[in-house]
Amino acid sequence: MMDKSVIESRIKEEIIITEQKVIEYRELTKPISPENAIGRVSRMDAINNKSINDVAFRKAELKLNNLKVALSKIDDTDFGICRNCKQPIPLGRLLLMPQVVKCVNCAN
Repeated sequence: MMDKSVIESRIKEEIIITEQKVIEYRELTKPISPENAIGRVSRMDAINNKSINDVAFRKAELKLNNLKVALSKIDDTDFGICRNCKQPIPLGRLLLMPQVVKCVNCAN
């Protein structure tokens, strides 16, 4: 039987880290002002970096949402059970990625 209190504290810890990342990415994805006199090449770099940060921002938001869902379902009887094969998800995987709903085999 898995220790849900360990997983719960890991989820809460990961939520705090991910919320901070969302804040950082939100700042990095603000529009680049055309009035910015940074030069054409520097502006292209800034636009490219913004698009990379946009993807990271969306991934962080999705992860945060999934972590919150996992936290809300931690007391469900099927928490930690693979959604596909119905086998227990190894504790190590849950501690590494507490938002997962599939075992390694089914995730591939």
